[in-house]
Amino acid sequence: MPLVGSRLSDFKLKAMLNDRFVDLELASFKDKWLVLFFYPADFTFVCPTELSELADLYPEFKKEGAEVVSVSTDTEFTHKAWHDSSPSIIKIQFPMAADPTGNFCAGLGIYLPQDGLSLRGSFIVDPDGVLKSADIHDNSIG
Repeated sequence: MPLVGSRLSDFKLKAMLNDRFVDLELASFKDKWLVLFFYPADFTFVCPTELSELADLYPEFKKEGAEVVSVSTDTEFTHKAWHDSSPSIIKIQFPMAADPTGNFCAGLGIYLPQDGLSLRGSFIVDPDGVLKSADIHDNSIG
């Protein structure tokens, strides 16, 4: 698990963004602040409330030169299905990244292999790729 103050390892993830699939990597966010928001799973009861609020605040993040990426262990296809069917999720304009292997989550110390899910967590990365903040908590806390 990277420590605050250390450089985030490069990553490559598939994501759903604006009804299409895209590839993401750390270099995609060069010269921008990056907020990585991890949640356990699509099609749940609590996660859409968190993501909906983040979607409402997204323009404020953009004004400050930051990009937001939500991440779960679902596939990008599941993200698209959820996006297309949920009134709370359809308004999301930021990338919804897929980590179905859990490797990215595991590298951040938030993967629950017995469940195949991520813990809830928020990571803030500066424009140079340095981890500035990490907030991780149990999935029972929404």
